[in-house]
Amino acid sequence: QVDLVESGGGLVQAGESLTLSCTSSGRTLSGYSMGWFRQAPGKERDFVAAITWTDNKSIYADSVKGRFTISRDNAKNTVFLQMNSLKPEDTAVYYCNKFRSAGWPPSASSFRSWGQGTQVTVSS
Repeated sequence: QVDLVESGGGLVQAGESLTLSCTSSGRTLSGYSMGWFRQAPGKERDFVAAITWTDNKSIYADSVKGRFTISRDNAKNTVFLQMNSLKPEDTAVYYCNKFRSAGWPPSASSFRSWGQGTQVTVSS
């Protein structure tokens, strides 16, 4: 039984782009705000971007601001993360999660469970 499934990761060169997708394998995402998080080797899981359910307000970590864009397609129960101008320091496993109430931006520690994630590797 899995709720959210991340996909779209891969191995790219610095400066290139990737688009990640997060889709609900079962339940609808209606009513949920959505967030993207990432965990690099040996590091804690960190907030990347989030988007609200009510008004599509988005927020980004300083490290990705101006390069990443979060969006959602509610009809498809899918959230996207468009990643441009990728840097080696963006290398991590990327996860999505859903929430009805959380701090803004949400903290990774607010979530009790996580999916499998999708690996993004950026080479120099």
